[in-house]
Amino acid sequence: MIGDVHGCSNCLKELLGKLPLTKGTKLIFLGDYIDRGPDSKGVIETLLELSKGYDCVFLRGNHEQMMLDYLLKGENLDLWMMNGAGATLRSYGGVDRIPKQHIELLESTLIYHVQGNDLFVHAGVRPNVPLEKQDRFDMLWIRYEFIYSEDPLPNFRIFFGHTPFQDVAVLKDKVGLDTGCVYGNKLSAIAVETMKIYQVSCGGRDA
Repeated sequence: MIGDVHGCSNCLKELLGKLPLTKGTKLIFLGDYIDRGPDSKGVIETLLELSKGYDCVFLRGNHEQMMLDYLLKGENLDLWMMNGAGATLRSYGGVDRIPKQHIELLESTLIYHVQGNDLFVHAGVRPNVPLEKQDRFDMLWIRYEFIYSEDPLPNFRIFFGHTPFQDVAVLKDKVGLDTGCVYGNKLSAIAVETMKIYQVSCGGRDA
């Protein structure tokens, strides 16, 4: 499982090279593939290539949602631009040069994924609200109400990104995997079964 990439394609490729990938490996990505970093296009190309050889689960982040809101409905451009869209558009050479296949991948992303007693979601959940009643906005955007809650969804261990930590945050009931690669920190992955952490150091926006 891999945390927020934010256009840092070189960091992603380096991290993938460290993972013990086999033909049966399942890769879960927690969203925010685009924006802020220099090569969102390269990140999406890497994800498409990975999906040909591995069982991949691509979750949707709030940044993918902003991009889709604009591309599909012409909405929230100002919000997207305030959150790093300029870097994404530069990587493609303009909005009209975004390949259809890339848009289709973003459209296919999941809001959450359940595997046994593990829940994978981009931002988190509204505490004490049943999973089937969770609001999509919360799952893409929530931060501290979730992070500082105790046992927000009983019987689930929750893996999430969205909120950067200095290092992988392994808590009793949740695991935060955004380690701020686009801000010059690290890109992190974790093997869910063993909880072994894999990381690479990143050079931020110039990675």
